[in-house]
Amino acid sequence: MTKGPQTAPNQVKAARFMRLVLVLWSCLLVACAPALPLAVSKNVVDIDDGLGPRNVVSPQAPLRPNDQIAADFMDLEFRMESGQPLPILTRFEGPITVTMTGPVPEDAEADLTALLTRLRNEAGLDVFVVASPAAITIQFASRAELQRLEPAASCFVAPNASSLTEYRAKRGTAALDWRGLTHRERMAIFVPYDTSPQEVRDCLHEEMAQALGPLNDQYRLPDSVFNDDNFQSVLTEFDMLMLRLHYAPDLANGMSRAEVAARVPGLVAALNPGGAYPGGWVRPDTPRAWTDAVDAALGPRGPEAARLPAARRMLTIAQTQGWTDNRLGFAHFALGRLLAPDDPAAAVRSYTTAARVYATLPDDGVHLSHALMQLAALALSDGRVQDAANLSDQALPLAVRAHNAALQASLQLIKAEALALMGRDTEAAALRLDSLDAARYGFGSDQSVQARQAEIASLALRRAEGG
Repeated sequence: MTKGPQTAPNQVKAARFMRLVLVLWSCLLVACAPALPLAVSKNVVDIDDGLGPRNVVSPQAPLRPNDQIAADFMDLEFRMESGQPLPILTRFEGPITVTMTGPVPEDAEADLTALLTRLRNEAGLDVFVVASPAAITIQFASRAELQRLEPAASCFVAPNASSLTEYRAKRGTAALDWRGLTHRERMAIFVPYDTSPQEVRDCLHEEMAQALGPLNDQYRLPDSVFNDDNFQSVLTEFDMLMLRLHYAPDLANGMSRAEVAARVPGLVAALNPGGAYPGGWVRPDTPRAWTDAVDAALGPRGPEAARLPAARRMLTIAQTQGWTDNRLGFAHFALGRLLAPDDPAAAVRSYTTAARVYATLPDDGVHLSHALMQLAALALSDGRVQDAANLSDQALPLAVRAHNAALQASLQLIKAEALALMGRDTEAAALRLDSLDAARYGFGSDQSVQARQAEIASLALRRAEGG
C-alpha cells in the first residue's frame, strides 16, 4: 500500500499512490512503441527455463520460519511507514461493524461480502455489515474529490472519522493522528466510485486490512498487501495470519512493544505449526535510501530526468545489500520500465532478470506474471509474435490465480494480437471476446476497455508499419 506525501504526518493512511504497478504496466504499453532489434530475441525468457507456472512456489501457508514471521509482525505493528515508532498496539474490541455510504458502485457490495467472509473464515474476525452507524464506514466519492484532499492517493483510511465531512473538519488535528490512539472505535475508508471495479475491490482489501490491523508496510514482504510495491492486490494467507495475530486473545489494546514481543513467538508457533524450523528465510530491513529511490523513480511527483538515475540507485542499493528477494526483482523491473522508451533491448534484459528473481518467490507467481506481461508486450512490439504468445500463455494462469482481471485481460489481448499476426484470425477474435469480462472488471467503462484494446493493437500495428 503505497502512500504519498500527506497533508499532515501520520494523520491518514493514504494508499496506492497512483497505484505503482498498474501505472507501470499500463504505461509500458505506450512506452514500448519503439521496435526492438531482432538480435535481442535471445534475451527473451526461455519457456523451458524454469519460469513456467508449475515451477512457482504455491503459498499454502507463509513460507518462512516462525521467528521471521514474528519479526515481520512486530515491524508491521509498531512502526509507521515514516519510520516513527508506534507506542502501543491498538485494535477494535468486540464485534466489528461495517457500512458503505455514498454512491456505492455496482460490484462493491459483492466484493465487500466476499472480503468479510474471508476475514471471518481465515482471520477469525467477528466482522459484518450493518446500516449506519458502524465502526468502519466506507464512503465512496469521486476520485477528484479524494485527490483534492490527498493528491497522491487513490484511496485512504483515517481514524476517528465516519465521513469526509468529519475528516475535513479534523484535518490537522490530533484526532487523526494514529500515534495518539489508545484503541480503535471508528475508522473511515475513502474510495473512489468513478474507477474500475478491480480498483474498488483492491482498495477495499488494502484499506480494510489497515483499518483493522497493522499500519506499516514492508518492501521485503513478497506475499502481502502490506507492501508498497502493490503487486499483491487481495489479502493473502500471510495477511490473514497477521490479522489473526493482531486479534489474538493473548494480546490486548494498550500493550507495549515489549509486552507484545514476549507473547508473539508462542502465538505464531500455535497458529503456524508448519513454520517450526530454523533459518532459511532472512529478509533484512529496507534502508530509507532505497525507499526514497523508489519514490523518485516511480512516484507521481519529481522530474522525469531523475527517474532513470533513481532506478539505477534502486538496483545498486539492492546489489550492495546482497538482496536476492522481491526487492532485487523490483529494482530490475523498475529499471526495465524506465529503459523501455529509449533502450528496449536493455529493458528486455532487465525484465528477464526480474522474472528470474520473481520465479523464486513464495508469492503464487504474482510478481512473475507482471514481468512476463512486460516481456510479452515488448515481444509483440518487436514482431516476435510466437514469443509474445508463449510469454502470455506463461503469465495468464498466474494472473488468474492472483485475481488480477486487468492483467489477465491485457495478456489475452496481447496474445490475440500475436495470433492475428500469425494469420489465426478466428482464434484471435475468440480470445478478444473471451477477454471482455475480465477487461470490464479490470478497466471499468467500455471506453477504457476500448482504449486498452487499441493501445495493445497499436504495438503490432507500429511493428507492421516499420516501427
